[in-house]
This record gives sequence, structure tokens and C-alpha cells, in this order.
Amino acid sequence: MRDLTELTAVQLVEGYRKGEFSPVEATRATLDRAERIQPEVNAFVRLTGEEALAQARASADRWRRGEPCGAVDGVPVTVKDILLMRGAPTLKGSRTISENGTWDEDAPSVARLREQGAVFLGKTTTPEFGWKGVTDSPLSGVTRNPHDPTRTAGGSSGGAAAAVALGAGPLALGTDGGGSVRIPAAFCGIFALKPTYGRVPLYPASAFGTLAHVGPMTRDAADAALLLDVIGAPDSRDWSALGPAAGPYTATLSGGVRGLRVAYSPSLGGQVAVQPAVAAAVRRAVERLAGLGAYVTETDPDLTDPVDAFHTLWFSGAARVTQHLGPHQREALDPGLREICGLGARMSALDYLAAVDVRMELGRRMGRFHDSYDLLVTPALPITAFEAGTEVPKGSGLHRWTGWTPFTYPFNMTQQPAASVPVGADADGLPVGLQIVAARHRDDLVLRAAHALYEAQAAGIRLPAAALAR
Repeated sequence: MRDLTELTAVQLVEGYRKGEFSPVEATRATLDRAERIQPEVNAFVRLTGEEALAQARASADRWRRGEPCGAVDGVPVTVKDILLMRGAPTLKGSRTISENGTWDEDAPSVARLREQGAVFLGKTTTPEFGWKGVTDSPLSGVTRNPHDPTRTAGGSSGGAAAAVALGAGPLALGTDGGGSVRIPAAFCGIFALKPTYGRVPLYPASAFGTLAHVGPMTRDAADAALLLDVIGAPDSRDWSALGPAAGPYTATLSGGVRGLRVAYSPSLGGQVAVQPAVAAAVRRAVERLAGLGAYVTETDPDLTDPVDAFHTLWFSGAARVTQHLGPHQREALDPGLREICGLGARMSALDYLAAVDVRMELGRRMGRFHDSYDLLVTPALPITAFEAGTEVPKGSGLHRWTGWTPFTYPFNMTQQPAASVPVGADADGLPVGLQIVAARHRDDLVLRAAHALYEAQAAGIRLPAAALAR
């Protein structure tokens, strides 16, 4: 029998349909893998093995009757420990939250998965309240990179990314407020999509406001489309959620990139210093898109780094998250989080509204940009994974995680769909990610382009390097 931990969700469902293996077999294999990787990588805060096997047995019964209850019936999935999951504490990487509680409610994305028969393996690690681009916390320690455990997995959805990369579940739910699904996806060599804001309902509302998105983290774009079709269904608890999608993302996945207008920005107009290995891998992937029929132009969007405005919004959100804590509890916080909470607490409403103005102007510029280009392609990150347990690379001179993530957080401010696609590795074997961005509501184009790259790679297609228009 094939190693079931190496199969995608699409392949698992097809295997269940054909009777080649059962959800129980897949779940046992996946739980075993999760338990084996946990001591070295620390991807999980909690495994729910008994519950998962009970869910898998119920799914197997449905498949035997020929009555699966949804598109992901029997597929193992993990949930970032920021999102509510019925029956398990949601501690958000913090020692300030007690395990004692009813924990009787699912977040919207979890509820949609449960309705369609998914098997929940457990909760994955996060930095405290998801505040930074790496995954370590006072509660659960350091999450490590599956390609080199001395390196970070990225964050804040680092546990989810490491689990997917190592076969501990093909589907994972992550959250992204400034790059938090795309950063660990790039560092760990998996696919992740930050959908258009509101495409996936979120409840309870995030203190980081409309920066915060829920997104799929998967082995490939086909699995992400499958997962997005499930979790993108409406939920009345989120007043800011979008209405139903125009149609299934899986139905348009194979549309290809021929004729799409692609803007390739290697460094956002020279604003970002990109490691040579990252730049080379991304350029090769862009040439592949051109070889598949996209019209590629090397150009840059009209934007300046909005980091100061992002910090105002982000630090204010962090201060709000911790506003209720007393002095003793504040001492238990991650020191970096405590620092930005102090900064956020001193910001005024006028500071916040000025940052909103910057955000609105950035959105206007990107809206106009996409009048001319269907897609924007950049590196997902300018670097590959650095030392685990640090917020910034040692010796970089940087202070905050935003210093090495300039390609990700601007698109949280604009609410656009953006994905990280693995496109190669550096000399140390550390993954490189390419970012694909589209106009708001065009998640389908992001998924189509990513799927085209996966399909070309799977088929071993060798395409001629295409000259990029300038």
C-alpha cells in the first residue's frame, strides 16, 4: 500500500471512493506521523487522537454506504490554535488563557469542515496571539523547520506549515494578519493562500481587525481550492464576511495562465534586498509562467513600504488583545509582544485613522494596478529560513519581524488574495517561495496560476526561458 501520509486530500478522497483504503487507515497513518515528528519539530500543542479515530470510523461507515457527507469526508485536517475547535482548549500560545472552559463552539471554518466530515487531528502551534512571523511562545516553545530543525518554520502559522510539510495531515487551517500563512509556507516548502478578506468567515472577530484572514495551508493548489470551497461558505456570526463565491474554485482550477497579464516585481522597485538564491528561483518560475502562455512584464506596483502604518494597526491590535490583563499576567507574556503592546497602548485614535488613510490609498493604487495586470508576482520572502527561536535573523540589524517580510503585509492592508508557492531551494536545501497576488475577489486567478506551476512541475515539462517584456 502507498504511504497514505504522502497523499493529497484530493488523492485521499479518490482512494476512499474507489475503496482502496479507508479514512481509518489514513487517520492512523497520519496520527502516527504526527506523533513521530512532534519531539523534533513541535508542530502541535494538542493531538486529539481518540476523537480523530472516532470521526474516521464514522466516515468509513459513510463511505461504505456510498453516502459521504461532503467534499472532505474522512480527510485529516489540523487547526491552528488561534481558531476555536469544539472539545479542545484554544490557548493561542499564551499562559494567560486558562484551559478551564466549556470550549463548546467551532470557528466558522472549523464548523464547515466538521459538517463535511473532516477528521480533526489536533491544534497546531502559534506564537502568542499570532503576533509575529516566527512560531515560538512562552506556552509551547519553539516550532522548527522540517527541512532543518535548527531553523525556524516561520509564523505565525508555523505549526500548521510544518505538519503539512511532514505528512501530518494534508489540510491545515491557518490565519494570516501580515503574512502568517505565506511566511511559514515559503520557509517550509508548502502552498498557502491568504484569500480575499471576508472570503472565509472568522469568529470571534480578530483584535487585529480586517488585517486578519483565515486561509488554507496544503500540499498544492488543488487541495487549497478544495479546502477553500468548504471553508468559504457563509456564516452568520461574521458580519463582514462575503456572500457565496460565484462557483467552486475547483471548477476553474485548470484554466491555466495563457493570456493572463502578469506583472513581475523582483524587489518592489529596488526597495527590498533579495538573497540571490531566492531571486534566481523566483525568476525561473516566472519564466515558466511565460512559457505556459502568460504575458509577463517586469514592472513594479506604485507603492512605498507601508510598514509604519501597518505597525500602527498591528500594535494597536496587540494592545487591545492584552488590554484586560493585570500586571502579573503581563509579565507572563512574550517580551516582544509586551513591548509592542506598550507601543500600541500609546497610539491615539488619530494615529489609527491616519494609518487607515495610508491603507486606503494603498488599496486604491493596487486597484488601479490590476486594471492593467491580472496578477502580480514577487518573492514571498527575500530570504530563506533563519535560526529557530529568534524574531529576526542574527546579525541582520533588524528589530521586528516586519523587517524581513516586506512582500507580505502590504497585501493584508489591501485585503487582496495572495499565495505562496514553493519554487525551489537554496544551496542549503531550504525552500524558496514565490508570491502570487490578484485583485480583490480574484482568488480563482491566484489558484489557477499556482496550479499551472504545480502541473508543469509534476509533468516534468521543460519550458524554454522566455524573455521578459520590460
